[in-house]
Amino acid sequence: MPPSLSPLSSLPALLSPTVPAVWLAALPDAVAAGLSSGWPWLFTLAEWLIRLAMLVYVPQRRAPAAARTWLLLIFFLPWLGLLLYALFGRIYYPKSRRLKLARINQGIERVRGPLERFAPAQPLPAGVSADAAGLIERLGSYWPMRGNAVELMDSYGTVVARMIADIDGAARQVHLLVYIYAADATARAFTDALLRAAARGVQCRLLVDALGARAGWRAYADELRRGGVEVVQALPMRSLSAVLKGKSARFDLRNHRKILVVDGRIGYIGSQNVIDAESMPGLPNEELVARVTGPVVTQLQAVFLADRYLETGETANGGFIAENFPPPQATGAHTAQMLPSGPGYGTQNAQMALVSMIHRARERVVITTPYFVPDEAFLQALQLACYRGVAVHLVLSQRIDQRFTQAAQEAYFGALLDAGVQIHLYQPAFLHAKHVTIDDEVAMVGSTNMDIRSFALNAEAALVIYDRAVVARMREIQERYFCHSVQVERAAWQRRPLRRRTWQNLCRLADSLL
Repeated sequence: MPPSLSPLSSLPALLSPTVPAVWLAALPDAVAAGLSSGWPWLFTLAEWLIRLAMLVYVPQRRAPAAARTWLLLIFFLPWLGLLLYALFGRIYYPKSRRLKLARINQGIERVRGPLERFAPAQPLPAGVSADAAGLIERLGSYWPMRGNAVELMDSYGTVVARMIADIDGAARQVHLLVYIYAADATARAFTDALLRAAARGVQCRLLVDALGARAGWRAYADELRRGGVEVVQALPMRSLSAVLKGKSARFDLRNHRKILVVDGRIGYIGSQNVIDAESMPGLPNEELVARVTGPVVTQLQAVFLADRYLETGETANGGFIAENFPPPQATGAHTAQMLPSGPGYGTQNAQMALVSMIHRARERVVITTPYFVPDEAFLQALQLACYRGVAVHLVLSQRIDQRFTQAAQEAYFGALLDAGVQIHLYQPAFLHAKHVTIDDEVAMVGSTNMDIRSFALNAEAALVIYDRAVVARMREIQERYFCHSVQVERAAWQRRPLRRRTWQNLCRLADSLL
């Protein structure tokens, strides 16, 4: 279609049995003669067959929003839309990985036996906590355990220093899983710490996402391997033919988790990658990470080992065996459990758990996320909470690293403000932290963004804590966010220019692709 024509104005030309002369002039004589003789009918017929077939196929077992996005693309660009849908339209997970996941669940059950004594001594409070714990166990196979100590850290430099110090103190084993492993000063410091540990005889394993950590992979993989560190890529990028033949997962299915486990006794989980805080000039990252000790570290270890097994297929010395799970000891009074999620589960674990908790909230919900592109169920849960009288706060960064995504998330502000959601735009830095509190009972911290991509496409991990003291500490951090944020006012938001409103709504149409 010539760029100067709109879809409607060009429709007669597309349906015409002849091709416009201006197009024919640009083609070789033989091709032009063939087109003028009758090929346009075949081409037009093929396009409409694509549209009609996909109109039936796309909505099957798919959310209306996602179906709408794909059908719009296919209607206006049938051939390109068909190709993109073949690559990204369905959350295809290879059979080999599904079989491995089934074996992983069996391994988790074998580990569970020695940990039964850490079941909560008393039932969790009825309502949010009890319902969430049971649902998360059914979705992700991990159960709540008492006896943990959870320390929340919101200083970037402190987190890096504590992680490296714990790696330097490792006696047996270091397991590190991250989405981004950069080629900068922070990554150099982690690389040196892993090499020092390996030189002491510590078993070190580094698992990085093939896309997010490509810079660090090129810079450090060979050096780490020479130093005795195992380095593995998660979800390596395969050829186009492998994807189309179903032998590889989709390109955009990524492992977005951030987990460090030292000696099976110390764990870190949160939003922080291995990258400099100032990786984006003028837009420093601000994170939240939980340092954990106690029985729940066993679950962080299990998540790491499961991801490693998915990539290597190896079980000896790296699977669910006693050597990787030292006898746990109680170190505190906090009850916690892991919430893993990803396309391999067949359910959107994080989305379902969060929606359920928001529906059960009675007083207050605070959500902090860098990216907010919710599906309909999540958006409606927030609206209904407000209508029930729950105070709902959404903390976003005023500036983010993805302008298209920022415009898409802003398209939801009107509906949220109308319902009574208080939206806070954090100003000092790029707030990359991802955490939630529900009432005074539940805190959640991890790698999960509140968007369709994290809910459906990425492998994510979060720690859910059922403890008023931890919630109180997280609230202190949230109050600091409020103090350094500008709150979006409903009246002012409604007066934004039409061109901005139009751009936001157009970006929102691609919510299922972001």
